Amino acid sequence: MPDVAENRELKNAELAAALALQRAACLAHPVPTLAERKRDLQTLQRFIREHKDALCEAISADYGNRSRHETLLAEIFPAIDGITHVLKHLKKWMRPQRRGVDWRNFPGARNRVMPQPLGVVGVIVPWNFPVNLSLVPLTYIFAAGNRAMVKMSENSRHLARLLIDTMPAYFPPEKLQFFDETGGVGIDFSQLPFDHLLFTGSGQTGRAVMAAAARNLCPVTLELGGKAPAIVCADFDVRTAAERILFVKYLNAGQICTSVDHAWLPEASIAAFVDHARQIMPARYAGLNTPDYTSIIDAAAFERLLQALDEARTRGAQVISLLPGPAYDRATRKIAPHIVLDAPEDSLLLTREIFGPILPLRGYTNLESVIDSINAGPRPLAIYPFSNDARTVQLLIDRVMSGGVSVNDALYHVGQHDLPFGGVGESGMGHYHGVEGFHTFSKLRPVFYQARYSALTLLWPPYGKLASRVLAFLTR
Repeated sequence: MPDVAENRELKNAELAAALALQRAACLAHPVPTLAERKRDLQTLQRFIREHKDALCEAISADYGNRSRHETLLAEIFPAIDGITHVLKHLKKWMRPQRRGVDWRNFPGARNRVMPQPLGVVGVIVPWNFPVNLSLVPLTYIFAAGNRAMVKMSENSRHLARLLIDTMPAYFPPEKLQFFDETGGVGIDFSQLPFDHLLFTGSGQTGRAVMAAAARNLCPVTLELGGKAPAIVCADFDVRTAAERILFVKYLNAGQICTSVDHAWLPEASIAAFVDHARQIMPARYAGLNTPDYTSIIDAAAFERLLQALDEARTRGAQVISLLPGPAYDRATRKIAPHIVLDAPEDSLLLTREIFGPILPLRGYTNLESVIDSINAGPRPLAIYPFSNDARTVQLLIDRVMSGGVSVNDALYHVGQHDLPFGGVGESGMGHYHGVEGFHTFSKLRPVFYQARYSALTLLWPPYGKLASRVLAFLTR
């Protein structure tokens, strides 16, 4: 049997061959028509609809248990609906843009900006929303007229096998190929000379991907994460805030890069929030064994979360399980929704992205202290202000920079098809979704059309009195 090095060499050869095939196809047909792009999008949409059940089952198998309803809500529906949105707007997005011309220098000339395909785009997909984070980017990659190679996560083996086996019936390899993670593939994949590379995942891995891509001067879009806070202001109803924050926090058992990492509340509102949470959560999830509640992805993540809870507890924090029965189950890798009060400032829960069903509550008496605390750390992927006062909301938007914002709720800015999605600083760079997604995977190519007669002939050498007069006029 081939050893690890031989397997990696074979996989590298496969990756290189796939890129060469797609690059040749790009050169042979560099600018697909509107009709061709629409056909690709419709084919992608048809694939999702025809494999909806199989996609849900594969993801659940990878998780151990993943709520079918959550997969439909957070992955299948956004992908299908997003394609419909792009189909509606694509003709306008593809249209060359008129740009102004300096009439003094270039009378009769024209300027245009033409969105044209980049070529071959690489996509590195995480495990937490593997359908959404592979097929939604593909929507914009295909809309921009590109071809794509997609590398799935090592925690998405069932889904990767499904995509590798079924997608060739919909797209030829010179258009789209999927790859499984079999050890070292991600590193080698990120070193390929793509025309653009999209990575979604942790900041640590994102740095390595960016460094690898830099060797080829390959532009990257990084969608990372961070500690996205909810900020509940004194004027906002605590019950409503609890209902909305808790839904988002425990969706997918908290394994969402744009989930509420922690929540700031006025000191006087914390007890009421906890009381509401104790009522709300058992009504949503009767117990850990419900299929509506998702498992933690793997044993390492499961143990990491338990360790963070134990550390907070031993250092004096109050740890509250919100479901009746056991707080966790190793056999199913499920951890009950938790709230944590009084976690130390330097605890794991307050210094690292949680990425699980644990919600630390942090009290404040002055909103300025909240702003200062958030700004003292890396810029988050999102902030979630809860206030009915427009000036307070705008103050938080102005003073706290983040990748995106949802006001009086959480997460839902990501689901808006006409808003760009992306991070800032340590939470990422670049955007996709909306027209910005189309632009990310396009070269916005400037084109100048000279007039039949060029006024600049007046400035050709040898320079004389006429050139001096013209330049005096232009620089007056």
